[in-house]
Amino acid sequence: MNMIKRPSKYTEEEYILPPRGGHSPCPGCGMVLALRYFLKAIGEKVVFVSTAGCIMPTLLLPKCLLEYKGEPIASIFVPFGSTAICAGGLKSAFVARGDTETEVVVWAGDGATFDIGFGGLSAAAERNEDIIYVCYDNEAYMNTGNQRSSATPQGVITSTNPFPSLKREGKKDIMSIMVAHNIPYAATATIAYPDDLMRKVQKVKSISGFRFFHFLTPCVTGWQYPSQWTVKISHLAVETKIFPIFEVEDGLTYTINKEPKGIPVEEYCKNQGRYKHLTSQDFIQIQKKVDERWNRLCQQAHYEL
Repeated sequence: MNMIKRPSKYTEEEYILPPRGGHSPCPGCGMVLALRYFLKAIGEKVVFVSTAGCIMPTLLLPKCLLEYKGEPIASIFVPFGSTAICAGGLKSAFVARGDTETEVVVWAGDGATFDIGFGGLSAAAERNEDIIYVCYDNEAYMNTGNQRSSATPQGVITSTNPFPSLKREGKKDIMSIMVAHNIPYAATATIAYPDDLMRKVQKVKSISGFRFFHFLTPCVTGWQYPSQWTVKISHLAVETKIFPIFEVEDGLTYTINKEPKGIPVEEYCKNQGRYKHLTSQDFIQIQKKVDERWNRLCQQAHYEL
């Protein structure tokens, strides 16, 4: 049977190359899939600034270097709290040299974004540094053993919150915080909807100033699900309204990009071992909070409920 290959809206180039041995992160890693799609949309004129996290083995190990036409993609690793500040300085240096085309991209996890690097992130956003900041969010410090971060959802198991000492606090609303900086662009995306992710990445190439992405990137080991379920988990996060897909321009204009089906949150949680201890009453409370956040987002976006 002959299969018709449809032309891609984006480049056919693959930057994470299987012939070189694949990648070093875990099988089913959501972060690597997000990086793959991001690279297909951002183009070749890019420099990455990153820090300790799951991205390190992808960029640092010789067999896993990201490439463009056989040449490694430039990447710099800096201390946890310095990614956004370093990226802003690097962009200024490119501009001083007459290069206004190279995109400087921060690729940082939730620990480096929500927690340790938050001060530098806020400062760079307030100054409207002309960079793209990507937070790949696997909801804990996964590279060092699944320790709780402020991106960790309420009630889950982590290595620092073992049962029955569960995390009592809810997840920090990083998008609302970044939107409050009145930056030109902020958006959520996840690997379940690659066209949405890549469209947004291409869109921000024509926008100047600070651009922020919040990518949900499920983690097989920390979230405790089979490696082949990564895309399924990402779908459920959106369809249950736990992770809405939307974008905000100039801190004012909200657009919801995907209307969720409204699947009960229990369907999302029951597929992950980190939620296995929750009771039906717990799911009722989680559902209530998820619905409240979704209704608030709809009001901001003037969206029909």
